[in-house]
Amino acid sequence: MTKTIHISGLQDGVRIESRIMEEQIQAAVLQGARNLEVEALGQHGIGGRIWISEQEPVHLTITGSSGQRTGSMGFPGTFIDITGPASDDIGWLNAGAEITVHGNASNGAANAMAQGKIFVDGSIGARGMTMTKRNPRFDPPELWIKGSTGDYFAEFMAGGIAVVCGINPQDPTNIFGYRPCVGMVGGKIFFRGPIKGFSETDAKLVFISDEEWDWLQTNIQIFADRIGQPSLVEQLAKRDEWQLIEAKLPSEKVQKQHLSMREFHSRVWDHELGRGGLVGDLTDLDRSPVPLITTDDLRRFVPVWENHKYLAPCQSSCPTGIPVQQRWQLIRENKTEEAINLALKYTPFPATVCGYLCPNLCMQNCTRQIQRMTPIDVHILGQKSIGAAMPELPPLSDKKVAIIGGGPAGISVAWQLRLSGHPAVVFDREETLGGKISSAIPESRIPKAVLEAELERARKIIDHVHLHEDMTAEKFAELKNDYDYVVIASGASKPRTLPVPGKERLVTALDFLKKTKTGQIIPGKQVVIIGAGNVGCDTATEAGRLGCRNITLIDVQKPASFGKEREEAEKYGAQFKYPCFTKEITEQGVVLTTGEIVPADMVIISIGDQPELDYLPKTIASERGWITVNDIFQTTDPKVFAIGDIVKPGLITNAIGAGRQAAIAIDAMLTGKRPQGDPATMLEHTATSLEYIRQDGEQSEMIDYSRMTLEYFDPRVKAFESLERCAEECSSCGSCRDCGLCEAICPRSAISRNDLGNGAFEWVSDPKRCIGCGFCADTCPCGIWNLVPNTPVG
Repeated sequence: MTKTIHISGLQDGVRIESRIMEEQIQAAVLQGARNLEVEALGQHGIGGRIWISEQEPVHLTITGSSGQRTGSMGFPGTFIDITGPASDDIGWLNAGAEITVHGNASNGAANAMAQGKIFVDGSIGARGMTMTKRNPRFDPPELWIKGSTGDYFAEFMAGGIAVVCGINPQDPTNIFGYRPCVGMVGGKIFFRGPIKGFSETDAKLVFISDEEWDWLQTNIQIFADRIGQPSLVEQLAKRDEWQLIEAKLPSEKVQKQHLSMREFHSRVWDHELGRGGLVGDLTDLDRSPVPLITTDDLRRFVPVWENHKYLAPCQSSCPTGIPVQQRWQLIRENKTEEAINLALKYTPFPATVCGYLCPNLCMQNCTRQIQRMTPIDVHILGQKSIGAAMPELPPLSDKKVAIIGGGPAGISVAWQLRLSGHPAVVFDREETLGGKISSAIPESRIPKAVLEAELERARKIIDHVHLHEDMTAEKFAELKNDYDYVVIASGASKPRTLPVPGKERLVTALDFLKKTKTGQIIPGKQVVIIGAGNVGCDTATEAGRLGCRNITLIDVQKPASFGKEREEAEKYGAQFKYPCFTKEITEQGVVLTTGEIVPADMVIISIGDQPELDYLPKTIASERGWITVNDIFQTTDPKVFAIGDIVKPGLITNAIGAGRQAAIAIDAMLTGKRPQGDPATMLEHTATSLEYIRQDGEQSEMIDYSRMTLEYFDPRVKAFESLERCAEECSSCGSCRDCGLCEAICPRSAISRNDLGNGAFEWVSDPKRCIGCGFCADTCPCGIWNLVPNTPVG
């Protein structure tokens, strides 16, 4: 049995502060204590915030006099047993602890509690069970009272369950005290015994269903056991002695005839407090209410339901344009297979890139980051996409497009063209498809089986692939003559080097990585890599895998590497050194301009690659070695497009996204939706050119982060174990979750849902009821409702 640790509130004859006692309790728990006996002398907050208890339950027995807020902010797995009465605010902001009081509890019991249970072997003071709430993903908070309650019980109660047994009440004629249930908007109150009414404006008596009675009987047994009085079970077993109060719905409250503001002022406010209210003896200013709450055209603001109007931040930041939140929505609807398959509409590499290689800009820009919450993990969904079903292919048109380059960009544009019904033919100089994904990226970052499976799927979609095809000026001219369009996607395969003595000793990173794939290179025990970017880190990783024990990456500036690439390099002990300027390469290693020699058996250079443009005609403009394109990736030759690293260095997902955009533009031209355009004006960047990049129904503007409400989601989640948990925690920015919170919170019952058929729906606001208060917009987790200024009355 676990040893009991004793903690006293009196040390050396002096009462210790509440803070000191909490520190002692926390320290004991961290050191492994799971049973604690606390002798209290009025210390506050005993037993709260024991975060480890969810995995390893912690039991506290409190003797003596516990102070205020015992068990405040308690956590699931914390069990607190108070051997006597409890002071104010027992279980304040409780988030899961179970607290038993062997005596009465004072004012504020269960105040603002959201989870957990409180069992009171006696009665409670005023304002018990006030402002409680409930997250529907968890069990509701519970307050069990053997006796009766004080005044203002369940005031502003928004969730949870209270059970008042009425045994030995403080007032035999009224177990609730004065004005219970005022402002109650949620939750249930089971009670037994006489009452002198409750706020019928906010609550109602309802029939106890069989399901509710079964719940009550089961939990009465638990309550009786916790307070050590099993005989109570029989005493509380008569169904006809129990009654149930529930909060009224907003629509029920609206239907009730309310006092006007003027009547309330004269008949209630002035009657209770005297004419003029609290400040009536200080001023005679007219403080009468404005007699009109405006609706319809007189409202200052109007709520507008803007479903699917804006892009979610995750989709907006994804160069490929994958609608991430739509995939999570499908999973919430139990359409997991459809969610997985959806990615193939946007990319041929959902598993390879989204699951492994991408730095996941969607996660970096997730709305949850605004509240420092863990972003939704798209890796899980990406890796599951290896099982995506082959997309249905339309019949082929009589058009054809040649694609130079079989890397991510080339495969992407060929994939998208085939999905649009146009045959695409890929020409590549390498032995296999995939470009640098296949030839240069270490297997430590992408499982070989995953990459090969997705390349095989791409081969089945793309009509023809010609490998070992070196491109020449004559070959390019032939392709341009034989095909409707040509897309250049040959990437950047010409490594940059340094014009220093001994440069012939340098091994390029690209050559090194290719040879490591086939076991054709041995780096030695010491390697220096010039250039500390992500490719340099991949090079360091492979050098370490091949047995190198001393790896140094040098750079002229602070290394630009980040993410998985850097993490893998550091696992092999790679060291980063900067700023370093190379003077010479010798047998000993790299000589710096400072005279220092960085020793090396092999020196690898990784300062970037350049495109090879020798085969292109002069009609295709370039700048500083990169092809010049317009917004739809069209070159100065209207029949030629260019995408990927041959236009601008970028991420793999940038290349894939460029392929999709170019394919949409080419399809629009092939089907007559867009004219080819005048080559003289092809490089003008206009908004109209972008219109052809977006397909029907696609948004372009990102929703503002401030519109989402994240308070419904658990900030304690640090990792996601399943697709379903990811989907639950996604706020679905810009796309309605159909949760109905707007309808529930509207004080005027102005919001309703219209079923449009085939799973479609819309939420609408009735202008005859709506006062433009903005509760719907402030409440919406998805940011769908937008409060806009009303059109001025003419």
